Amino acid sequence: MAEGAALFANWPDDRLTRLLGTQHPIIQAPMAGATSLGLVAGAIAGGALGSLPCGMLSEDAVREAVNAVRALEAGPLNLNFFCHDLPPDEDDGDWRAALSSFYGEYGIDGSGPTPPVRKPFDAAMCTVVEEAQPEIVSFHFGLPDAPLLDRVRATGARILSSATTVEEAKFLADHGCDAVIAQGYEAGGHRGWFLGTEPDSQIGTIALVPMIVDAVSVPVIAAGGIADARGIAAALALGAAGVQLGTAYLFAEEAPIIDVFQQALMSDRAGQTVLTNLFSGGVARGIANRLTDSFGAISDRAPPYPHASAALAALRSAAEAAGDDGFSPLWAGQAAPLGAPTGAQALTERLAREALAQIGRA
Repeated sequence: MAEGAALFANWPDDRLTRLLGTQHPIIQAPMAGATSLGLVAGAIAGGALGSLPCGMLSEDAVREAVNAVRALEAGPLNLNFFCHDLPPDEDDGDWRAALSSFYGEYGIDGSGPTPPVRKPFDAAMCTVVEEAQPEIVSFHFGLPDAPLLDRVRATGARILSSATTVEEAKFLADHGCDAVIAQGYEAGGHRGWFLGTEPDSQIGTIALVPMIVDAVSVPVIAAGGIADARGIAAALALGAAGVQLGTAYLFAEEAPIIDVFQQALMSDRAGQTVLTNLFSGGVARGIANRLTDSFGAISDRAPPYPHASAALAALRSAAEAAGDDGFSPLWAGQAAPLGAPTGAQALTERLAREALAQIGRA
């Protein structure tokens, strides 16, 4: 405990650690499909904010996950939710027709079980938050409507959300966010954009962070292209109060990613990421594969988010069973080649220790 207190005192900007109640200004990013309970608990044990991705879970599943993490490790916990506009069920016949040759290759007709639709944060999930009383609640794709946001705030939870532009950061700060996550162009996974036209708003982390720092009074959290202590030190130098890391945690032994994803991360392909809408209909960064090579990374043939994934479900399953990642969303950021296998707790502790040394605070 004494060592922890000393490290807490050494960070040059303590706004985020005090806001979150963490030892280090590090957030383990909530990565749907790539986050286990052990990963979250390991990040918390290492002094970071552990994050549970809840956007693809049922209300009961969120309740169970919160209880399980808290049984594994005490410490601040973040529940993350999506706030996208859900379009009506899309006729994806054209998309399935475009994929038909791949269906034939794997001897499937493209039908069968499909993944659950990613639902935006709603009143039922807000009730779960009220019951669970997490220390932090974060959102992606903006914020929920004011009545729901007021209910979340009434629980005492600190509220975070992602911004890809200065305009979005100002909106979040003006609508009561306690801190803003500045998501640079380099970040893996889905872009958190919610204002304007995404293809025209691509800003790298090194430019985005200081602009947002100058534009808002709340703490700014840098995300995108940060996977080691040098990146953390650079983010702090740019004025960020802390960092959010996702891709670095994909290399943790607790990360529940499939073998073909692990192999891609450990190969030279990890440095070949693209922004694509093919897997979900939303723009997200991942490792290029057969699907992106076949259609181009961005295609208007894919239905809007989140409906594109349904037509890929059976194809993805068949390909993965054959050891082929060609139709799997391999979400990863541009700093993926800097990752190295380790445990989540050990990774967090090493990043903090080395970052403090980088900034002369060790």
